[in-house]
Amino acid sequence: MVRVSALHTRREFLKTAAACAGAAATLRLFGAPQVRAEAAAGAKLRVAVIGCGIQGGHAHLSAALNEKLVAIVDADENQLARALRQVQKLQPAGHAAGIRTFTDYRVLFDKMGRELDAVTIATPNHHHALPALMAMKLGKGVYLEKPLAYNLSEVRALMECARTCKVPTQMGNQGHSGEGYRRLCEYIWAGAIGHVRTVYAWTNRSNGGVGPRPPSEPAPPGLHWPEWIGPAPWRDYHPELHPHEWHGWFDFGNGSLGNLGCHVLDGACWALQIEHPTVIEAEELIGGSDERYPVGTRLRWDFPARDGRPAVQVYWYDGLKKVARRKTAAADSGEATVGGQNRPPLVGELEQKYNVKLGGNGALYLGDKGIMHTATYGGGVRILPEAQHQATPVPKKKLPRIKGSHFHDFFQACRGGPPPCASFDYGARLTGLLLLGDLAIRAGVGRKVVWDGPAMRCTNLPELNRYLQRENRKGWEA
Repeated sequence: MVRVSALHTRREFLKTAAACAGAAATLRLFGAPQVRAEAAAGAKLRVAVIGCGIQGGHAHLSAALNEKLVAIVDADENQLARALRQVQKLQPAGHAAGIRTFTDYRVLFDKMGRELDAVTIATPNHHHALPALMAMKLGKGVYLEKPLAYNLSEVRALMECARTCKVPTQMGNQGHSGEGYRRLCEYIWAGAIGHVRTVYAWTNRSNGGVGPRPPSEPAPPGLHWPEWIGPAPWRDYHPELHPHEWHGWFDFGNGSLGNLGCHVLDGACWALQIEHPTVIEAEELIGGSDERYPVGTRLRWDFPARDGRPAVQVYWYDGLKKVARRKTAAADSGEATVGGQNRPPLVGELEQKYNVKLGGNGALYLGDKGIMHTATYGGGVRILPEAQHQATPVPKKKLPRIKGSHFHDFFQACRGGPPPCASFDYGARLTGLLLLGDLAIRAGVGRKVVWDGPAMRCTNLPELNRYLQRENRKGWEA
């Protein structure tokens, strides 16, 4: 079988595509359609939710209940129990009794693969690629939380498999379905602020840490630790991983950039049509360790001129701007307190100058003729100051509008409607930018990463290329 984590040379991409094509052909041969004919005609889709913790236990569960939720999967039995209680609360007419539960998605596909129409995935990042690939090879539609995958090799594998298996796919950056980023694109494409040469983006999330790995502890009752680790390198349980803190550890997450970047940088990727940067650099890293992401970063991507657009630099600020050691009465504990949001200085200057609040997450687009601002999911798109926004002609709507939610857009595609707006093709491009930021973090402050996008490799620091892939743990190969 194809390894998800293999570095994708052209030969390996063809192998991945061939595996997906073979799976799709098998489904056609035996008459198993990608989506049931009656579902296409309007019946409820049979949906499994994989990962029912924070995001999965709320947004994914609620969306699946608008269809026919048939299974939930989570390595933590406590989260499965909470999800069933949530189902009972939302649909009290006994629906929860018919939902099957699993602690391992491999067992889900083995037991119920032919009984599903679609899956939604809200696992930790290191589990994104494997269940998505398994589902697509069975001909199922896949809604996958952002970022698309843990590393660039997995991102490419998902994109290639989705193209070959021809199933509906959607990455969970829900702002892409909204009005805000569509208006941003239309304003920028109409030349409302001239050519954009600089973007500043930021988030107040701090998904990182300092200090060594905490001591190992027994896994809490109900947590199936081998299944939680899954394809990642083995380590014993410690409490700074589950259910949310995994974001800040290199082995499992992608830091603050992986957590919020697909939301906040969606507008830059879409409106400016950026794809392959030539250079990525970490200008400042605050905290962090050999195993943990920093608590604050300042990164820069340099994109070349393309299709009549000038070169552009995109800056990312996240987390906090300082780390201070906390001492106990007995001794230096090695723990840390952190303070002060790490934002571009221009944000505060504009807030003061124009008496506006630009928030804890957002982006500024600096053009020859003005500045535009968007919030976390593209909302509040405005030219600054407000008087200039009011004086600027409203551009014509060129992009189609999505009716309903991001999930609804996906489910309609599963019924034979138009392709979802944030398919894996687009999700791969956006996620790729974020993972290159993480590569710059690995390189360290001031070490420029020279990037060959089509070849998918760093040309000046070849030692970084090992982070583009990872060997899956035995038993968790694709």
